[in-house]
Amino acid sequence: MEENKINPLGSEPVNNLLRQFAVPSIIAMLVSALYNIVDQFFIGRSVGELGNAATNVAFPLSISCIAIALLFGIGGASAFNLSMGKGEREEAVYYVGNAAAMLFLCGTVLCITAQIFLTPMLKFFGSPANVLDYARVYTSITSFGFPFLILAAGGGHLIRADGSPKFTMICNLTGAVINTILDAFFVFGLNMGIAGAAAATVIGQAVSGFMAFNYFRHYKTAAIRKKHLRINIKYIKRIISLGSAPCSNQLAMMVVQIVMNKSLTHYGALSAYGEAIPLASAGIITKVNQVFFSFIIGISQGLQPIVSFNYGAKKYFRVKNAYMRAASYGLGIALTAFIIFQFLPRQIISLFGNGSDEYYQFAESYFRIFLLFTFLNFLQPITSNFFTAIGKPQKGIFLSLTRQIIFLLPLILILPLFIGIDGILYAGPIADLTAGLIAITMILMELKNKHYKCDNSLMK
Repeated sequence: MEENKINPLGSEPVNNLLRQFAVPSIIAMLVSALYNIVDQFFIGRSVGELGNAATNVAFPLSISCIAIALLFGIGGASAFNLSMGKGEREEAVYYVGNAAAMLFLCGTVLCITAQIFLTPMLKFFGSPANVLDYARVYTSITSFGFPFLILAAGGGHLIRADGSPKFTMICNLTGAVINTILDAFFVFGLNMGIAGAAAATVIGQAVSGFMAFNYFRHYKTAAIRKKHLRINIKYIKRIISLGSAPCSNQLAMMVVQIVMNKSLTHYGALSAYGEAIPLASAGIITKVNQVFFSFIIGISQGLQPIVSFNYGAKKYFRVKNAYMRAASYGLGIALTAFIIFQFLPRQIISLFGNGSDEYYQFAESYFRIFLLFTFLNFLQPITSNFFTAIGKPQKGIFLSLTRQIIFLLPLILILPLFIGIDGILYAGPIADLTAGLIAITMILMELKNKHYKCDNSLMK
């Protein structure tokens, strides 16, 4: 109980804690999104539409990296904070050690797999013949950065759980700055094209990965020894159960991205746009939308340690208060993104190089129709992560699957059969609306629990 009294997660005002943890998380997520945005910008300016399409084809592998990072990063951080909230200090360190070991191990396995099965994977991801060479060059290089990307992204959650959200921000920011500088130098200075953008990305990720590794050598809560790094199924099972929801959401995104690529290529060929224009447009818009989601995911990640610790310490009103504040911030950001996407689509697309009239026409329609219900998209990630943070991963997993797998995927397959490529565009808002309504229903049911109906005087 002494731990609960002195730990700021259980005593400082919730609003202050949320800003303290969410702002660095948002910056870290924005930096991660910038890796893709910066590559897209330089590749679009140097290679053009086919280069933009190539990065979109390779995007499922990037999503796979983030899925692994979230599985062991958020899973390990949630298990750590829940254990600390219960006063189980020694047990908590094993979760951090096992999670860190799995992050690097899985990154290495994914790198090797991508190198061996590169061409079949890219074809499976929906690469047209005229894009395949670009996608092969880009992915063969970026795959070497997978172990570092996963360690830095997943390790950031473990570092944040140790009370160092600013270091997570600095770690990611350093890699992004290096990536941006080297992108300009390699792509334009050395005229390396898409290979230069890929090399810059790997170097930036490697720097961030080494910074995260060095932090684990000086973990504040307790020293991480070799015994904590030995894989133990007991700890791994708990980590996976708590990290499954955010991981499932990313895996769902990957599945949808692959189906989306194939559908855009197929129905694009049957339309006036051709194969490459829909693929290139969707790639840019997906990455721009990542910037919006960086804010939302950053808020949900900042929420996690606050909710986990206080739920473990049975301070339920602080848990409810933290969620409500996070949701209010998410709503404000989502409304801002909605306005930008609806009124400035052409200006955004123009940042990534020139294109034909058909290119701009499709891109503007994609922005305005597919992202019509952007103002509801804060609900599902924040609520899903909330359930995971309080130790109810089954609900978190279900919520994480609603938009991508339960609604969006079937709609992408069915609607184009009747209205062609426009069916892909209209699948987005339908999925967003239904997933948002389900999230609202589930969180209202959870907050009706008697645990949350305590005296308002307990709020800090």
